Amino acid sequence: MYFSDYMNTWLYGEEGYYKAFKTIGKGGDFYTAVSTSAFFGASIANHFYTLMKEGKADRNGWLIEVGAHQGYLICDMIQWLYTCDASLVKTLKFAIVERQSEVRKAQLAYVQERFGDDIHITHFNDINEVKVAYAFVVANEIFDAFPCELLKDKEIAIVNNHEIAWEKASDDMLVWAKKHNLTQGEVAIGYETFAEHMASGIQQCDFVTFDYGEKYVRNDFSIRVYRKHEVYPLFDETLTLGDSFQKDDITYDVNFAHISDAFKEAGFIEESYETQARALIRFGLIDILEQFSKQTTPARYASEADKIKTLIAPTMMGDRFKLIHLKK
Repeated sequence: MYFSDYMNTWLYGEEGYYKAFKTIGKGGDFYTAVSTSAFFGASIANHFYTLMKEGKADRNGWLIEVGAHQGYLICDMIQWLYTCDASLVKTLKFAIVERQSEVRKAQLAYVQERFGDDIHITHFNDINEVKVAYAFVVANEIFDAFPCELLKDKEIAIVNNHEIAWEKASDDMLVWAKKHNLTQGEVAIGYETFAEHMASGIQQCDFVTFDYGEKYVRNDFSIRVYRKHEVYPLFDETLTLGDSFQKDDITYDVNFAHISDAFKEAGFIEESYETQARALIRFGLIDILEQFSKQTTPARYASEADKIKTLIAPTMMGDRFKLIHLKK
């Protein structure tokens, strides 16, 4: 099979890595910004609130998260929106795009734990089911979980019995690679379809997403496996694909130029692209922390400040992760 099919089965097959609910954080295979601090979601919500105050977003629209894991991010956002303007939890509608039934159950249980019956979450199986007038859509680390092809010297990877071989790439693949100056690396599959579905179902949209990557290609393979916070490059001699298949996470660096092109072709404009640190500070992260300092103990403040350092420090998540805001 093509590597993209292999990766899709690895992550989303009947026994796939994401088929059941996965722990993120210290007890899992990797950390995310969401698992690091609730202020990550609060900052994004603060940006959404600013857009509403400026008349650039609809307070009667939808807040939708794609790939919400347990639901921490959307709940952190709802909590902050309630703090800013309690009436917003009555005018806004909330949804999660999630196709895995076990993960849906975990999300609904967490929402119930946080808000009781005060907040209702609508679930969509796929972004193409969303048909609304306005939505603020948020996602964290979803594009690095789209299946990809592996391209090297005009050949693409195929997999047989967990062994990688190479065959001639299609003309369409080579045209795409030439357009993006790619000679070796990953080619994500599905960005265009995802963008088209979002554009066709949402009349006006702000899409804010964070991921690990750059807006250029490195012409090298970044694809890797995560196992309990240890990183194994896919072509590492110590890694046995058959042993890791569906048991460990597999990911790669995101090409943000590819995301931008896909959404522009679907009718979006690129509102902003910047490091996670710059984005969160622009969204009001430092102001939120200062407000928190007036309402808590010095010890709790120090603890949260340390978590925020992880989000914005250049050597940690601050520069390595990027934000792209696409608008329609």
